[in-house]
Amino acid sequence: MSITSETKPLLAVLKGSRAKTPPIWLMRQAGRYLPEYRALRAEKGGFLALATDPEAAAEVTLQPIRRFGFDGAILFSDILMVPWALGQDLSFGVGEGPRLAPPLVDAALASLHAAPERLEPVYATVARVAAALPAETTFLGFAGSPWTVATYMVAGQGSKDQGETRRAAYADPLAFAEIIDAIAAMTVDYLSAQIENGVEAVQLFDSWAGSLSPSQFERWVIAPNAAIVAGLKARHPDTPIIGFPKGAGGKLPAYARETGVDALGLDETVDPVWADANLPKHMPVQGNLDPLALIAGGVALEEAIDRVLAAFADRPHIFNLGHGILPDTPIEHVEALLARVRQ
Repeated sequence: MSITSETKPLLAVLKGSRAKTPPIWLMRQAGRYLPEYRALRAEKGGFLALATDPEAAAEVTLQPIRRFGFDGAILFSDILMVPWALGQDLSFGVGEGPRLAPPLVDAALASLHAAPERLEPVYATVARVAAALPAETTFLGFAGSPWTVATYMVAGQGSKDQGETRRAAYADPLAFAEIIDAIAAMTVDYLSAQIENGVEAVQLFDSWAGSLSPSQFERWVIAPNAAIVAGLKARHPDTPIIGFPKGAGGKLPAYARETGVDALGLDETVDPVWADANLPKHMPVQGNLDPLALIAGGVALEEAIDRVLAAFADRPHIFNLGHGILPDTPIEHVEALLARVRQ
């Protein structure tokens, strides 16, 4: 069956179709703002246990589809599954965020022993979800982009300015390139296996792309993402790829031209009118409602929604947030968002 706006609206837009009513999904739509998610996570005892239990992870992926009927389901997992598969130990402390050990600021990449079998539960989750989704829902897989993943691998944890990783990239670019290349190679295999098990499009999250200077952005964001896109397209030429370089700002047009992504995710700091004027004319865009506007609700939310819809009325557009939905987001505000976009 050919893909049409009626059969799979989101996938049709990713392939270049314009829709009168833009399809919608939300980053982190499977997560802490949902009581059913919180209950299941408490039962499983932690994030990693939940993400590596295919039955539970599939259930979490499906929860927001059942509740809201989003046009896209995003796989429930984490961008740090790739460094875990590259051999670092991964843990999620309560109130502390993720930890990777040993941090590569203290250890060499060569000291790690890759364990790609750690990704098998993710593929089992994908297969379960693919079998259970409504026919009209597009299934999205994802991975972290190499720069963002490297910031966690080098420091062993998240940081506000990615300073340790930026220093490492300047101090020894050849050694840092080995880390980036290893992440990129594993990511191609990882996303390819997700596609083989049932996802229909993938997103590359570069959450810390905005912390780099223009020359470093070219080297550590554009080049490795282009390599991943080329590798995936060689294996799965018909699978759309969304690039999301958060914080890229004025570097977005270069990213769009040079990486080869099929669609571009925009964060909430990007002026949608500017984006429409400066990005490739027919490229699908995704975004970019401020997650805090969703929390605010009311007239502020309605006006913010309308600005995004108006800016992208003449190009393929997927409605989304400019970053992940926040844990204290009222469910009734998500319902209001869906009603206004779809009215």
